[in-house]
Amino acid sequence: MTRLLAWQILRSGATVPSREVSRVAAEEGLDARDRAFLRRLVETEERRRGTLQALVHRFAHGSPNRDLAAHLRLGFAQMFFLGGVPTRAAVSEQVRAAADSLGLSKGRYVNAVLRTAQRASRKGCADDPRRDLVDAEVSFDEPVFVDPAEHPLVWFEEALSMPAAIAKGWIKRYGREEAERMAREALRDPRLSLRVTRGTRDELAQELAALDLEVAAGVHPAILTLPPGHLEAVLASDAFREGRLTVQGEAALRAAELCRAAPGERWLDLCAAPGGKTAVLAGAGAEVTACDVGEQKLERLRETCARLGVLERVTTVLLAEGDDAPAGPFDGVLLDVPCSNTGVLARRPEARWRYGKQARASLEAAQAELLERGAARVRPGGALVWSTCSLEPAENRQRVRAFLEAHPEWTLEAEHEILPRSSEPAGPVDGGYAARLVRAG
Repeated sequence: MTRLLAWQILRSGATVPSREVSRVAAEEGLDARDRAFLRRLVETEERRRGTLQALVHRFAHGSPNRDLAAHLRLGFAQMFFLGGVPTRAAVSEQVRAAADSLGLSKGRYVNAVLRTAQRASRKGCADDPRRDLVDAEVSFDEPVFVDPAEHPLVWFEEALSMPAAIAKGWIKRYGREEAERMAREALRDPRLSLRVTRGTRDELAQELAALDLEVAAGVHPAILTLPPGHLEAVLASDAFREGRLTVQGEAALRAAELCRAAPGERWLDLCAAPGGKTAVLAGAGAEVTACDVGEQKLERLRETCARLGVLERVTTVLLAEGDDAPAGPFDGVLLDVPCSNTGVLARRPEARWRYGKQARASLEAAQAELLERGAARVRPGGALVWSTCSLEPAENRQRVRAFLEAHPEWTLEAEHEILPRSSEPAGPVDGGYAARLVRAG
């Protein structure tokens, strides 16, 4: 049943298929084990889609339509990337799901393709990037991917499931080795990043270690990281429930700290949910007006701020379509804007597949509008912090410099870019960019 549900989620057209898992699992009454497997399966398809498509292209007969290709990708995901799923069960259950949804003849087709790939695969690596599955200890008798020396961008897309449009920019800016490192890390579940809000980091580390959690110190003195898979244990801990730690990445924390909010200042957080950065500003003593476009988002923000003990300094404002933000003026404005998410692809694997020309153009237009709206609400002498979880210059440095050229009364005081190291104990788990701009007094 879970394979069929995974296929239905992929076929639903959902922008973020993994977000549909909880809803579908609740509707179907799945137990904890089946719910976890459904999530793993859908998320693995999101992370490995480029490789799974390459396998379909290599082993499928003819040109399978969208429905068949989705079944094949899910079958390959189980066979080669989901440890603990026996190959026989992966094949037979996906064949059953295909037959139930598309008919017996399609089930037989899926069976033939998956069996062909199984016969062509071998345990262990062949030390050939055309034949090896990355991080899977599986190779094939014949090449599945292009030669990376001849077609590096296509190889990134096929073997590393990183779209060529993203890989091209990364290689240009960071070099081939660093680009490949980031792409490989985006294939893995990221470590969990936590911010210590009260008490010392050593005290919190000892408390989590007593819960049999493997804790590591982050680069930032307030950050701890854990291996993936321990979120539920953290959420159930006394330290989390009492507001002594919260889930937050280093890049997000450093962006909020760049605001340099002070007691008594008035700050506007224009894209505030889920509230991590709002809590940092309020924790510094500022009075924060936190805005967002959904009541559920704002409710989650209020819960976060209440748990962390800063809600009394936070006023929430729901912005319905067409509404404008409070006029101010404010001592500062934080703009943590919607972006392409290329700095957090380990945590949001589906975002890479939305990185198209049309989507980027729409995002950049919205970002430009938000920057103008936010800047108009800063008092003379005040500050604006621009923040994204993107690594793309058009959303970061180029956007900031275009604004400065058009607005000579503003100057750039500081900026930084953080590259993700999501599999390393110290992190930072997420990447991103932040800039602090100051308006002339």
